[in-house]
Amino acid sequence: MEDLVELPMFPLGSVLFPAMPLPLRIFEDRYLQMLQDVLVREPAEFGVVLIERGHEVGGGEHRFATGTVAQVVEVGEGDGFISLLAQGGRRFEVVEWLPEAPYPRATVRLRPALEWDERWRDRFDEVEELVRVTMARISEFEEQRWPSTIGLADEPLAALWQLAAIAPIGAYDQLSLLAATSVEGLLDAVATATVEAAELRLPD
Repeated sequence: MEDLVELPMFPLGSVLFPAMPLPLRIFEDRYLQMLQDVLVREPAEFGVVLIERGHEVGGGEHRFATGTVAQVVEVGEGDGFISLLAQGGRRFEVVEWLPEAPYPRATVRLRPALEWDERWRDRFDEVEELVRVTMARISEFEEQRWPSTIGLADEPLAALWQLAAIAPIGAYDQLSLLAATSVEGLLDAVATATVEAAELRLPD
């Protein structure tokens, strides 16, 4: 039986990975309504997908099908907006976009979690070193979102997804990583994308 669920959706200009935080400021009426609906559900969660063009506010964008369930952690009030902290959970593929009422909704197929095995520990350590060294080198020339010394989770799969998230690569490469079907494949893809980013962004 397929693992299908209906989710409120929040298209964004960035990729949300499992085990990563997602801070948001919500001020558009339809997403305030979405948040109100989400908070009365258990669990309180919504889907996040990358948009190719357009803006998070106002629609008109192309939405990619691969996304991540965001689980609400904390909600607060600001001056004219609601602040929200969520965390990435399970991955999904959009099966069908539903009529907006008034916010985006979709039927999604939840993807199985990757399965960790300790035989990948050495490879993980190699890729982590590659990512951190590359981040440090790029930070000498460009401002980076994450410091190269940022800590990772103790749980191996969470740490792997966090490593994918902090790698100094673009959103489309991140989307490819999000679609990984194995730990080994994800590690290799993170390494390849990081090397390619270094070649593009570092001076000869």
